[in-house]
Amino acid sequence: MQKNEQAERICNSVNKKLDCVLSLPSQFSIFRVYNELRKVNEKAYEPHIIAIGPYHHDGCFIVELLRKFQREYLREKNDPIFGMDWICNSLQRDLLLFENQLPFFVLCKLFDMIEVPNQHHRFSYLALRYFGDILPGCGYGEKADGGSQYKINHLLGLVYINWLPSFSALKPDGDVANKKEDWRFIPCATEIREVGIKFEKMQEGNFFDIKFRNGVMRISPLTIEDRTESFFGNLIAYEQYSDNSQFKLITDYVKVMDCLINSPKDVELLCRHGIIDNWLGDAEAVSAIFNKITDSVTVLPNNYFHYAWVFPEVNTHCSKHWNRWMAKLRRNYLNSPWAIISIFAAFVPLVLTFIQTVVTIKN
Repeated sequence: MQKNEQAERICNSVNKKLDCVLSLPSQFSIFRVYNELRKVNEKAYEPHIIAIGPYHHDGCFIVELLRKFQREYLREKNDPIFGMDWICNSLQRDLLLFENQLPFFVLCKLFDMIEVPNQHHRFSYLALRYFGDILPGCGYGEKADGGSQYKINHLLGLVYINWLPSFSALKPDGDVANKKEDWRFIPCATEIREVGIKFEKMQEGNFFDIKFRNGVMRISPLTIEDRTESFFGNLIAYEQYSDNSQFKLITDYVKVMDCLINSPKDVELLCRHGIIDNWLGDAEAVSAIFNKITDSVTVLPNNYFHYAWVFPEVNTHCSKHWNRWMAKLRRNYLNSPWAIISIFAAFVPLVLTFIQTVVTIKN
């Protein structure tokens, strides 16, 4: 009975604090995932352990979760959440679902009740630390302080804003991104490898950098694990409702990987070059993720596309006659060690015959 009275007092206090908020955001910031995207994989947008957003059940334990994650001395003995890794991993996933969000200003008000008021940058820091290991590539960019100059709607938006590189890094060279006739999608990894393009793991730069120069495509390493499909899918959903209709970098990046990955062979090729770190252990599963995830998202050549400047260079390389001829030679005659040995065995007698003919003529 005493616990119920205490809980009621806390709820009343929270309500009073929220009533003090002078104005609510003028625009909606929490939506449902649209049906076409949800149908690709409904489980990627549904919570496994906890539902806190307005489309499930509202809750306020999240502030304590973030505080205890950072400060172990706040945890109770035999804590049921932090004592098992799988629960922590599932919570990180669930709290970044597009439909499972609470307004960020609500979380900040709750944080004010526990910590020193108006230290919202501290709350942002705790949240970013908590979600740090779910990122499938290198960490947050230079904005990773959750600064107030960026509009933050909820936790998913906080992670999104701080993971993206700066605007200057996003801006491509020239106006190719806006010219429909200048680019088309590229072939898969195994096909462009056949025309002599090499793959290298990028050691520097931000996660979204993809560079092509002198026949070498350099891509930052990408880790694929159980939560990756859900993470990308919910960020793509967030971008579809974003105020900025021009920059959809997550969608563009995933589309590039979808182009490169058509089959398990493409995954295996990128793994050998250190570009994909496959924690799933199944190349076919990784291939299925990228083949499905952009099915409901259309990237048109007449729309802004961040990697549009890379695609023409790759396609130009692929279209050169010498490269196409070498690709055909590798595919039809040099596709196995035995084929190479057979060609060599047939070539040697021809050379010897030619030498013998030349010697005979001279004599």
